[in-house]
Amino acid sequence: MKCEDAGNKLMAYMDRRANPAERNEVDEHLAGCAACRTRLAEFREIWNVLDEVPAVEPSFGFDARVRQRVAAQPQPRRWFGWLGIEPRLAFAAVLLIALTVWVAKMPTSNPGTTATAVAIQQEDFNAIKDLGVLENFDVLTKFDSLSVASASAAPQQEKSQPDEPTAND
Repeated sequence: MKCEDAGNKLMAYMDRRANPAERNEVDEHLAGCAACRTRLAEFREIWNVLDEVPAVEPSFGFDARVRQRVAAQPQPRRWFGWLGIEPRLAFAAVLLIALTVWVAKMPTSNPGTTATAVAIQQEDFNAIKDLGVLENFDVLTKFDSLSVASASAAPQQEKSQPDEPTAND
């Protein structure tokens, strides 16, 4: 322990307010440091002198007279005193209002991200719209007859296309 640390703990050591661990540290330091032992002896001498000084009791009306004098002192008048608001409360309210206005004025999103958000919402909608087909997707992909049916359905579509009226007719 350094002399500075021991000097800071000497008063608590003398008052017996120090815990046992601190008392042991100070005792160990005092055993090896003559300067701190001298300082402790000087503190004890001052302590003994102060114990010999008689305590002065104030008169019976002293407390009442002090309270009257404090009450008689003029109180500073504040410009917002008629409102009865504490300055800290008013400052906090103004700060809260300013913060609210600042947050409200902040842009909610960038213009470029709104198009992306709309596209994502459209994709989500399309996925939900075809959910009935997606639920049966595994069944349909393993169904062998479907591959035969899709091959026979293709020539029929080619035959039906010439029957359609064209715009040139």
